[in-house]
Amino acid sequence: MSYDWVVRKAEEKDIPRIRDIYNQGIEDRIATLEEQPKTMEEMNQWFHQRSPRYAVLVAELNGKIHGWASLNPYSHRCAYAGVADVSVYIDRKWRGKGLGTKLLRSLEEKARENGFFKMVLSFNHLGQGLYRKMGFREVGVFQNQGKLDGQFVDVMAMEKLL
Repeated sequence: MSYDWVVRKAEEKDIPRIRDIYNQGIEDRIATLEEQPKTMEEMNQWFHQRSPRYAVLVAELNGKIHGWASLNPYSHRCAYAGVADVSVYIDRKWRGKGLGTKLLRSLEEKARENGFFKMVLSFNHLGQGLYRKMGFREVGVFQNQGKLDGQFVDVMAMEKLL
C-alpha cells in the first residue's frame, strides 16, 4: 500500500508529537539507550538549542505526524564538522511500512544541502534492514558500550558516505 507522506521541517508545534514518538522508542527499548521518558521541558530545550544546520524533519499523513528524523552533531571538534549523527524514530504502529525509508531519503538530501559528507549512526535491531537498504555499511561493534536496564549492551556503528 502506498501512502501520501508529507516530509517537512519540524516546527515548534510538532514537539509534543516528536516527544511521544521518541518516548515510544525508549519504552520499546529499540532505538535509544535511554531509560526514562523525556519531559516536554527536555524536548523543548533539545529543539530550541539546535543549530539550523542540524535539521529535524517530520513525516505526516493527513496532518498527523507518524515519524521524525534528525541530523545531530557527531563531535564538536572541527575535523568532524562534515559528519552528522542520524536519528530516525517511527511511531510503533507505522514501523516496517516504508516510512523510515522516506524519512531517511529526505534526511540525506538535507545533509547534502547542509554540507555534510558522511552520516553515521548507532545501530538498532529494527532499523538494520532499513540502513543497509539505504546504503549504510557496518563499521564495527562497540562491546559493552552502554547499560540498559542494568545490562551491558553492544552497539553497532554504521556509516554512509554522501
